[in-house]
Amino acid sequence: MKAVILCGGFGTRFSEETKNKPKPMIKIGEFPILFHIMKIYEKYGINDFVLALGYRGNVIKEFFNEYKLNKLNKRYCRYLKKKPKKINWTIKFCFSGLKTMTGGRILRLKNYLQKEENFLLTYGDGLANVNVKKLIKFHLKNKKIGTVTAVIPSARFGALKISKSKVVNFQEKPQSGEGWINGGFFCFNKKIFKYIKNDNSVLEEEPLSNLAKKNNLNAYKHKKFWQCMDTRRDHDILLKQWKNKKILWLKN
Repeated sequence: MKAVILCGGFGTRFSEETKNKPKPMIKIGEFPILFHIMKIYEKYGINDFVLALGYRGNVIKEFFNEYKLNKLNKRYCRYLKKKPKKINWTIKFCFSGLKTMTGGRILRLKNYLQKEENFLLTYGDGLANVNVKKLIKFHLKNKKIGTVTAVIPSARFGALKISKSKVVNFQEKPQSGEGWINGGFFCFNKKIFKYIKNDNSVLEEEPLSNLAKKNNLNAYKHKKFWQCMDTRRDHDILLKQWKNKKILWLKN
């Protein structure tokens, strides 16, 4: 099964770093977050990638052309103190437009995915220790057009439980009470293309909303590690984990 990664965003909240490169090329340690995402899929035998490029897409192409993947992987595994295995990735680069929305980028890939009954998809700015094999099994078993990985995000602040001005419980950054949210790491049947109109289609709006209304969208609940990279603070969290060798996105 192919894995599609949306790599076309501008990354405006990281304007200092994304002036000359796209957001998926922001580094966690020595390696772009995009490389970390691909290693998650590789762990479950997914080696066939389609990268939907947009803003500064040439930087991503140059990265994979310039670096020998196996040399890069040796550095990666050396840091993790793991024995490196030969990388056998197939990477297809597809320019999906500069200002195309998330749904539109998927539609632009239709020709690349026409032989695929189902495909995986995620954003180029989030990490999780999602069991991709179980996600695929769940998707195929339920026979819906779409499956979204549902996660519960960590709260931004510490939580206090107070009784008569006395703190009876303090928990630093617990899971929030906001409920389940879209964590990326989708699995789609090829019928998803019928739900996307054009370049201006936002996947998270009409397409997914209509799938849900027609009982064609399931949620795969993931209760373990998940971390997006929307802000500097998010990036700092991931960077700290990498530096401390607490790489939760690669642990079961």
